[in-house]
Amino acid sequence: MRDFLPADKARRERVLATIRDRYRAHGFDEIETPVMEEYARLHAGIGGDNEKLAYNVLRRGLDADAVRAAAEDPASLTDLGLRYDLTVPLARFYATHRGALPTVFRAVQIAPVWRAERPQKGRYRQFVQCDIDIIGDPSARAEAELAVATLDTLDALGLAGATIRINDRRILDAMLAGFGFTEAERPGVLITIDKLDKIGADGVERELRERGAGSDAVAAFAAFLARPAVDEDPSFGPGAIRAALPDGIDGEVIAHLAGIGDAVAAARGTATAPLVFDPFLVRGMGYYTGTIFELAHPAVPYSLGGGGRYDGMIGRFLGQDVPAVGFSIGFERIVDLLEGLTEDDAPAVVLIHDRDVPLARLLAAKTRLLEEGARVRVEQRPKNLKALLERAAGDGYRSFVTLSTDGDLEALEQRPLS
Repeated sequence: MRDFLPADKARRERVLATIRDRYRAHGFDEIETPVMEEYARLHAGIGGDNEKLAYNVLRRGLDADAVRAAAEDPASLTDLGLRYDLTVPLARFYATHRGALPTVFRAVQIAPVWRAERPQKGRYRQFVQCDIDIIGDPSARAEAELAVATLDTLDALGLAGATIRINDRRILDAMLAGFGFTEAERPGVLITIDKLDKIGADGVERELRERGAGSDAVAAFAAFLARPAVDEDPSFGPGAIRAALPDGIDGEVIAHLAGIGDAVAAARGTATAPLVFDPFLVRGMGYYTGTIFELAHPAVPYSLGGGGRYDGMIGRFLGQDVPAVGFSIGFERIVDLLEGLTEDDAPAVVLIHDRDVPLARLLAAKTRLLEEGARVRVEQRPKNLKALLERAAGDGYRSFVTLSTDGDLEALEQRPLS
């Protein structure tokens, strides 16, 4: 959990303003949910490993007897927890307010979440998530809208060239069944497959055997990984997707993915969509039921966001299934990429005044500059003016004005800081 100096905070707000602007332009409406949710909801088995990282809030009014009685069940000491993502709160929000929302609801949530992570570069215990979700649309249109809005937002931030890796949980499940992994083995197998980029095919095979997965299934999977390479097809059509898969995969799922590609290509005005089919993309969240995706950019080796379809989650709160799909931008990683982000266009002026300038005169001068559209910081002239100007430039100010006791307010001259 971090503090942010003024220049850092200003840069973060500029990035957030761009993200909000592009999401709004694509028809998404911003909502807000509480930072806390009920403990049972956060630990309902739909948050994957993130549930283990949740910060829980003690019940109010606990006495020593209550604490001792909870020795066998520490969870009974809590009834609330800080949200670890924005998807679980959104599902609860929709179930609560469905009657006041459109049939197909396009939501934006931009807010901090908390996880008891082990802090390291790019991984924090408090961080901002930027989510867009479409609830109520089971078609490929929803995924395509999310992909187009996300890519457009990256372009607006100056991060053109992004691509989206895409897969489908139904394809993963069908592949594992075809290789011979039992249903009970598959969750653990997916955890190992998710490490393919890090430990390679040999490492995955070795770990699967160490997990005790069926030897025939592991051998079939290893043989598929070792199959002869085929010429890469730059298109995102059904033929290219099918060529990357073993035989027997449902053609309807393949057509669903291809339809997303066609729609994204049309929206982007390109011959092919900036989508890459990855049959071994897993995404760790336990609530995904269909399409899954991750945002990639050539400037960094890690993903800048991701998401997927979670058709079963809202039904847990509403009592009936509602289709839903979402995409989250990794705000903290994007801000780190944009360290050189230019200042906003509004003029920023330091008003430097002599010690004996009357307060009324000083505020009148400031008001005049404000009326001209400037952002104004008032500073009393120090002995070391150069140090003050250097600090102001570092804080994003571009010019300065000096005000004396008898100077003309009508002729305040702005001079550049550099």
